[in-house]
Amino acid sequence: MTSGERQIDRIMFGEPASGRTSTLGAVKKLELDEGVAAEARELARQVCRPVEELIERHTTVAIERAVLRMCGLDGAVGQGVDARPFANLVADTVRRQVGLDRGVAIPVFDLMIRDGLSITEVARRVVSGEARFRWPDDPSEAREAAEEAARDADSRILGRRRERDELTRRLGDPEKPWIYLIVATGNIHEDIPQAQAAARAGTDIVAVIRSTGQSLLDFVPQGATTEGYAGTYATGENFRLMRAALDEVGEEVGRYVRLTNYASGLCMPEIAALAALERLDMMLNDCMYGIIFRDINMKRTFIDQRFSRMIHARAGIIINTGEDNYLTTADAIDEAHTVVASQLINERFGLDAGLEPWQLGLGHAFEIDPDVPDQWLLELAHAQLVRELFPEAPLKYMPPTKHMTGNVFQGYLLDGMFHLTGVLTQQEILLIGMMTEGIHTPWLADRDLAVENAKYMVNTAKHVADEWWPPKDGRIRERAMRVLEETVGLLRRVEEDGMFEAIHAAEFADTSRRPDGGHGLDGVIETAEDYFNPFLELWDRGRRAQP
Repeated sequence: MTSGERQIDRIMFGEPASGRTSTLGAVKKLELDEGVAAEARELARQVCRPVEELIERHTTVAIERAVLRMCGLDGAVGQGVDARPFANLVADTVRRQVGLDRGVAIPVFDLMIRDGLSITEVARRVVSGEARFRWPDDPSEAREAAEEAARDADSRILGRRRERDELTRRLGDPEKPWIYLIVATGNIHEDIPQAQAAARAGTDIVAVIRSTGQSLLDFVPQGATTEGYAGTYATGENFRLMRAALDEVGEEVGRYVRLTNYASGLCMPEIAALAALERLDMMLNDCMYGIIFRDINMKRTFIDQRFSRMIHARAGIIINTGEDNYLTTADAIDEAHTVVASQLINERFGLDAGLEPWQLGLGHAFEIDPDVPDQWLLELAHAQLVRELFPEAPLKYMPPTKHMTGNVFQGYLLDGMFHLTGVLTQQEILLIGMMTEGIHTPWLADRDLAVENAKYMVNTAKHVADEWWPPKDGRIRERAMRVLEETVGLLRRVEEDGMFEAIHAAEFADTSRRPDGGHGLDGVIETAEDYFNPFLELWDRGRRAQP
């Protein structure tokens, strides 16, 4: 019995690890060719290794800003989207005066020691134009001070993780699948009562979608914000306010309510750091989403995702990847294998960053055109394939969006079929469908009906997965194997051409991006031989121990 099978066995017979409850049962229904599956995983490893070698030779401005934030630097000149965060000002000044190729930590802590300053006082000197950074002849004292600050930050992050474990034990952890609902008005103070109402209605995970365009901001807005467009800005204060609100309603409803936001874009590591410090539970975090859908530079995205995932790993945060988005721009039948290939790549990058399998909320979606004959059979095949390939992962299943129309009755039926598919194939994070998805920003009544639809199907089909078994030589298995074989074919091409060239060739989501194009390349820095990041020193041992 493998370690993964032992984990499944513990889950099935009521001995899940703390904070990792699961409904996952026996999943080997398709009798997949294990040799083909193993080849796909090995190809993913080979695809990722050259990218990881590049990652290990570089840092970014966002990583260095995240180091400062975790070491206690907060605050800004100004508020909201007009803010100039201290983290940006300090990192930019160090880069200008000393360079960031050896990291931001030693120049900052050297100044703190020389002049007896706190890290916030260093930022104030930067604002006044009086800060003078250097690389000391003997950096050992500054290094020790930075390491001590990193250990203190690590203790705070682990403390927030223990809080989550204690609350889930005391309040109770909802059974899976967890019902996941998006709430975002643009105003955090309006989001809070909506999020609490959603929890009372039965939502297990509240996701506060980000304001449109925040992923392209190369700074994190400051404070509580009230004017986001089609979403609410991700800020440390907004995280704190929503976390407190969900803890309050959790006490009322008698279960722990999880909070999700988005660690993506040009500030991916910083947002990951803020999430860890404010006890968020899940973060949208994908290795290619920013490249494909936001035109962020490839190097910047891959380098930032590594450090952000190291933070998530330490904080016990579940990541949600973005493969569901691929099928909004590409055909869900012809391109199903691109989803699986990306999931395998996301899995490899995640494990190499220190994430455990239970933290890999790999994404996929119910997006086949409903006019296609046997649409549901194909959806079942895709969903069951993913379930069996990643038996320990808390998969995030996305509802139909691309083919939703103004016919709300058909939309509600499609959502019910999606929820049923999620239950039958034992998806663990069910991002519930809304009958008006893709038409307008859903009204509160739409959300309420969506929760009702999902709860009905989860309850009415509660144990059907234990009884459902596709024929050994049936169409479902045939379709799943075809997708898996096409996945291997794609990964072979990517391994031969390289990840950057594969993205340039539009192998994923039918979208081409240039390796030297996109936003944020100027924030990528090749590291010197004596580069120092105190958190890498602290966490790297655990990351390297991953399989």
